[in-house]
Amino acid sequence: MDIKEEFPILEKRNIVYLDNAATTQKPPCVIEAASRYYKENNANPLRGLYQLSIDATDEYENSRQEVADFIGAADKSEIIFTRNATESLNLVAYSYGRSFLDQGDEVITTIAEHHSNMIPWQQACKARGAKLTYLYCEKDGTLTPDMLEKIISDKTKIVAVTQVSNVFGRENDIKGFAEVAHRHGAILVADGAQSVPHMPVNVQDLDCDFLAFSGHKMYAPMGIGVLYGKKDLLEKMPPFLFGGEMIEYVTTVGATWAELPHKFEAGTVNVGGAVGLREAIHFINRFGWDTIMKREEDLTAYAMDKMKDYPYVHILGSADPAKHHGIITFTVEGVHPHDCAAIFDEHDVAIRAGHHCAQPLLKYLGTLSTVRASMAFYNDRNDIDRFFEALTSIRKEMGLDG
Repeated sequence: MDIKEEFPILEKRNIVYLDNAATTQKPPCVIEAASRYYKENNANPLRGLYQLSIDATDEYENSRQEVADFIGAADKSEIIFTRNATESLNLVAYSYGRSFLDQGDEVITTIAEHHSNMIPWQQACKARGAKLTYLYCEKDGTLTPDMLEKIISDKTKIVAVTQVSNVFGRENDIKGFAEVAHRHGAILVADGAQSVPHMPVNVQDLDCDFLAFSGHKMYAPMGIGVLYGKKDLLEKMPPFLFGGEMIEYVTTVGATWAELPHKFEAGTVNVGGAVGLREAIHFINRFGWDTIMKREEDLTAYAMDKMKDYPYVHILGSADPAKHHGIITFTVEGVHPHDCAAIFDEHDVAIRAGHHCAQPLLKYLGTLSTVRASMAFYNDRNDIDRFFEALTSIRKEMGLDG
C-alpha cells in the first residue's frame, strides 16, 4: 500500500516532507470535499429558512457530530469550532480563566508547553491577580502525575498540559493528570494538537475538562480548529467573541446568548473547513489507527537507529523511539539549526529549525534553537534515507570534519 499516492503534492514537487508537526499535507479527498461544499451547498448556515441554507447548516452540524464521535465527546454541543488549537486555548483562558480565577488562585502549566498553552495563562493570571506555576519536566521530557501531586495545592484552579510534546514527541498521562487536578478541585486543560492526529483520543476516558486541537495538523484545511469542553463548564462560561449567530436576543442596552455550541461561534462560520475536517476524519478512519501508529513508530525507530551512526547529532528526549510519536528534535555539533535547514532544503528535504514555539523549554534544556524532523504516516523509509543523505553532507558543506 503506497499511501504517498494519496498526496500528489509530494510527487509533483519531489520533496521529502518532514515538517508534519507544523502542518500536514492534504489528500485530494479532503480538498474535494471542501470544494464540493462551496460548489453545491454554499450559503450562510443557521440563519436562512431557504433550502440551500438548511443544507449548509446540515453540512456544518453533521461535521460537528463526526468530530464529537471521533474524540468520544458525550454530546455534539461540547464541540466548538475555532480557527485552530491556539484560538481554542485562548478561548478557555479568556472565557473560563478570566471569569473564575480570583486573586491568589493558581494555574499550573508545564515548562514543556507550546507557547499557545503558556502565554494565554500568563495573561489570564496577570489580569486576575493569580499565580502561574510551572511544572518542570526531567531533561528527557518526563512529566508524571506524581510530579504534579508534589506542587499542586487547594489554591490551584487550572492545570494546563500538552498530551504530546511538539519538541520531545513524548506523550503525557492526561488521565492521570486529570485525576490529580480533580482531586484538588482544579480543572484539566489538554493541548491535543500533536496527539489527536496521531493516536486515538477519547475525552471521556481521559476525563479532561477541555481539549484543543487543529484540523491542519490532521490532513484537514487550515483555519479550522476544535475546542472540546464539558457541557456544564461551557454553559457557565461567558462568550469569547460577540456578534452574529452567537446571540439569542438583542436590545439597545444588552443581549442574551444562544445555546451551546453557538454561544462561542460568533460571525459567519467556516463551513468549508468543518466539512474538510469531517473528510479528514473519514480519511484517518479508512486507514485505521493500527496502521497509522505502526507506520509512524516504525519510521521513527528506523530514523533513530540510523542516527546512532552520527556521533555529532544529539537527540532531545528519550532514547526510546516509541516515546517520540514521529517527532525527532536534534542538534548538529558546530552547525546552527538554520544552516542545517538551508542545506536540507538544497536536498529537497523539508524540516523545521528554530525554537518550535517552546522558547522556555529550550532555554531550560540549555539551547536556543534545534532541528526537528516530524513524520506522518504517508512518509516512508525512502524519505528517511533521503533525509540522511542530506544530513551526511551538512558538516562537510560547513567545512567541518565528519
